[in-house]
Amino acid sequence: MYRTSSRLVRAALAAIAVVSAWLAVASSASATVPVTQTSMPGFAAPETEEKYNQVGVIKVGSPQAKNVLVFEPGTSAGAGYFVPFAKWVVEHATGWQVWAVERRENLIEDQSELDKAKTGEATPEELFNYYLGWLSKPPGTIEPHFKFVPDSSVAFARQWGMNVAVEDLHRVIEAAKALHGSVVLGGHSLGGSIVTAYATWKFPEGNAGAVGLRGLVYDDGGSRPTPVSAKEAEESLEKLSKKTPWLSFGGVRTPFLGILSALGSTLTVVDPKGEALLEKFSGLPESLKCRIPPFTGPLVPCTNEAGFGYSVNVGSSPPNLKAGQIHGGKGLEEVPEADGLHGWNGEEALTPVQRYAEMLSGTGLSSADGTEWYFPERLTIDTGAVANGNENAAQSVLNVHSTQGSDLPQSLKIYAFATELGKQGVLTSAEALAQQSGIPSSNLTLINEETTYAHNDPAGAYPNNEFFNNLVPFLDGIGK
Repeated sequence: MYRTSSRLVRAALAAIAVVSAWLAVASSASATVPVTQTSMPGFAAPETEEKYNQVGVIKVGSPQAKNVLVFEPGTSAGAGYFVPFAKWVVEHATGWQVWAVERRENLIEDQSELDKAKTGEATPEELFNYYLGWLSKPPGTIEPHFKFVPDSSVAFARQWGMNVAVEDLHRVIEAAKALHGSVVLGGHSLGGSIVTAYATWKFPEGNAGAVGLRGLVYDDGGSRPTPVSAKEAEESLEKLSKKTPWLSFGGVRTPFLGILSALGSTLTVVDPKGEALLEKFSGLPESLKCRIPPFTGPLVPCTNEAGFGYSVNVGSSPPNLKAGQIHGGKGLEEVPEADGLHGWNGEEALTPVQRYAEMLSGTGLSSADGTEWYFPERLTIDTGAVANGNENAAQSVLNVHSTQGSDLPQSLKIYAFATELGKQGVLTSAEALAQQSGIPSSNLTLINEETTYAHNDPAGAYPNNEFFNNLVPFLDGIGK
């Protein structure tokens, strides 16, 4: 069934007088939700150093809960992205844990100084200098500092495609099944493509991956029904063999987007009113520097919080970074504070900037954040062959085994949520997947928020969130 909620409904709910008290209780409760970080042996990927054949999991909720919602992150996103949302879910969905998958590529990241900054052992200036400030200083001025990872040392990552991601995820799913409760697999953005790939994957025992799952959740992502051609797949692999293994998200070269995201978000958490340190980085794209609307005037000094908000908010964030945007409020304050810095006006936000900063920073986590600094381009290439689990010529080229698209359990329940980025295609892909296997329409929950939600609002919107409002009853209807 389709549901379209309106701004009027949200405005009315937000105006309820008791919301302030409820927020205080909810915030206090979230602080007590158990969060554990662990890793498990992953798939033995071809030519890969053994230390990288690991998959991480951030587990949110009581270990005694038997039901598990496993979340797969999207392009250039890490497991920390889901943690604030996951805490909220387990507080309201009885008997559930949420497990966020930390893909193997995050093992390459140097999170050392970020860990210190999160615990107060490094100042904001020390954090900035370690990752970026040293680049503008004479050699040896700042030691130690971040070291770039040569592509030649990680050439094996060119093979970290869908097969590796699905096999790693399989280890996580099997661990969740071992609790003997219900298991639901969800994914955001490209993570939705991985959900479909896994659900329709033909494993050696001959069953589709969806066998044993109770539900699928699509957060503004999924699989395009039409595959790329075998020739296109071959050409993509040929190009990849001659360049970096990593995707340039929004045209920003690896690992800079991940570093900018980690620093911008962490500085917003630990020093929101301090002067925006990223504005001092000569390599910061001009489109991310604070300007008063209509964003064509001179640069203005701003706070860390304002600089981060400006870079991710719909209206000021550049089009090439659309996949990283939220509705974070009215925007940059036109009048500076007494210290001369322009702050952030978060009025009318769907996703509070501070909450999004916690998602991307990985607040409370060690050696993990909400961004992937090194995202394997092979994984993006391989999504083109998933094609809702229907066999096609490109799959043989790319070693993709999503061929069981018509063999999913008819009892499977599917929840899909569309935003401004994924639009109607997210919902139609979910419908088509269900129809292939004869899954009844009564098992589908399809929510269309393409006129009101940006790509990251489903996980970030708070305290009112249509994705959350429909996900909890979806899980309650599945849980044992």
